[in-house]
Amino acid sequence: MFLATDEALLMTGGTAVRPQGVTFPPARTTVWARWRQAARDTDWVPDLGARIGSRDWWRGLITCSALCAATIAMAPRLERPILGAAPEPLTGEAWTNARAQAIAPIALGADSGRRMAAGDLVTHLAEAPERPMVELSATVGSGDRLARVLQRAGVSRDQARDAAELVEQAAGGEAIASGTRVALTLGRRPSRTVARPLEAMKLRARFDLAVTLTRTPKGLEMTQTPIAIDRTPLRLQGLAGSSLYRSVRAAGAPAKVVEGYIKALSARMSVGRDVKRSDSFDLIIERERAATGETRLGKLLFVGLNHGGRKTQLARLPDDEDGQWYDVNGQTERRGAMNMPVAGRITSSYGKRMHPVLGFMRMHKGTDIGAPYGTPIHAIMDGVVQFAGRSGGYGNFVKLTHSGGIASGYGHMSRFAVRSGAHVRQGQVIGYVGSTGMSTGPHLHWEVWKNGAVVNPRTLNLSSVAVLSGAKLRAFRREVQSLLAVRPGR
Repeated sequence: MFLATDEALLMTGGTAVRPQGVTFPPARTTVWARWRQAARDTDWVPDLGARIGSRDWWRGLITCSALCAATIAMAPRLERPILGAAPEPLTGEAWTNARAQAIAPIALGADSGRRMAAGDLVTHLAEAPERPMVELSATVGSGDRLARVLQRAGVSRDQARDAAELVEQAAGGEAIASGTRVALTLGRRPSRTVARPLEAMKLRARFDLAVTLTRTPKGLEMTQTPIAIDRTPLRLQGLAGSSLYRSVRAAGAPAKVVEGYIKALSARMSVGRDVKRSDSFDLIIERERAATGETRLGKLLFVGLNHGGRKTQLARLPDDEDGQWYDVNGQTERRGAMNMPVAGRITSSYGKRMHPVLGFMRMHKGTDIGAPYGTPIHAIMDGVVQFAGRSGGYGNFVKLTHSGGIASGYGHMSRFAVRSGAHVRQGQVIGYVGSTGMSTGPHLHWEVWKNGAVVNPRTLNLSSVAVLSGAKLRAFRREVQSLLAVRPGR
């Protein structure tokens, strides 16, 4: 290390030590050096928003004013525009080459991304040539007819009608299912004023049959390809959990099947009150599995529930599509007394109570059933929809009239499933649980009237019993044995 005062010694290259007590006179500075040092130490651009009125502020204001004045003085005058050299526009071959290499919107006639500009050897066609074959794919919509689908795809009316008749004959007169994909091949047409001829068509006429139509000199010929189908039913089992509806849906059952399952059980028990978390459900659904990999689920065949060690097992007659449910002994029972319109738990019974919203004692004219938002609500009996709409504190409200002077009301729905004047059957879905109107959470307010007077819904006692016998009972028991032999999940 060395000190700044040793600089002179280093520059001379000597190694002698400076004698103590010897001082050097300070270097002499010129006036120009002092001005330059002062200019470096001066802040010429201070913050004009601070220390207003001080010397530094005035110095900054003078600097800003000088810069603005210099800018204005050196700016060009508006009456004397700045002249610049403009290139001459391209013409002829130079414009053609530049246009082919430039990037511009196609709407302005650009050739970039499509083709090179036409040269002298290019002959412009009057119209673009058509493809000799066009392959299309169409889908049959809900309520649509195959002939209309083919016409929209570009097939002539006569050919579309002939092709649709052949397919319908192969399907046994059944309509083509919605969602069916149709593969089409259209041929060359003689002119643009006529439709393309149908050369080939392939589709699924039925779940177990695929057909292919091919044009020959004699007309359309059809080839049928049968598809092997496995009709082993699907059996689902599991725990009821907190919501029987959600648990069965999670097991893989469609929504309509689950609604039918709960409807069948509701004729034997109160689903919301009697079904516990530890109870196990058991249901069998009609199923078809094609060799090509598709699976289709049908109607509900078997209803079972193991609750508290007691088994409820219900089935239908083999040829009865929408008939009654019978237990394994061939007996059916319908109860209007213990049925609850929704799978849930009672949160407030009929009678006086402290109103949860108004905060005072008030007569509660119905029964509140707590259930998850969107849970289906079922009609307790056959009847007619007298009202379906908004009704004050009840929110979305549905009122049904039944035989015997009985009427029932359902409030706080999230949405409706029926309209006023519609006829409903026992167990039919009329709406879904919500929290509309004067409500503190998702639940159903259920009211019942007898001859115009409000009654406790739990006091109704309506029931009917029917028993099978003879050949029907034997056929029913064979059906039950075959269903119980199905292994779960297979």
